[in-house]
Amino acid sequence: MRTNIIRHESMMVSYDVVNGWTVVEVDGEVDAHTAPMIREGVIKLVDEGHRHFVLDLGFVAFMDSMGLGVIVAITKRIREHEGSLRLASVSARMLRIFDLSGMRESYEIYPSSAEATQSAPSPGSLTHWPHPSS
Repeated sequence: MRTNIIRHESMMVSYDVVNGWTVVEVDGEVDAHTAPMIREGVIKLVDEGHRHFVLDLGFVAFMDSMGLGVIVAITKRIREHEGSLRLASVSARMLRIFDLSGMRESYEIYPSSAEATQSAPSPGSLTHWPHPSS
């Protein structure tokens, strides 16, 4: 059952738990105004005991460098708790942001959240973050 954690005029964030993954779906714009809300929402989930996340960006209409910054901040917090993070439904436009920042290789990126949640999470998958494991 999907649960809303943030409702804002230009964005909504909800989550559901699938196969051991907390799937966080962002719908709307991720910018300087909304990024801190997303960060706080995910950190609250981590503090509640969620460890393994899929961040579904399929409904993100706009994301700037603040969006990338919030993903990095979320990743750091999840890593501190020996969790894992996968990205799903990332548009070509957003992939370009990851490419330009050099961060694309640091994340597991899936075409959909369904594909990202097919296998159960394994603890410590962020051990080598921000560098990809070889």
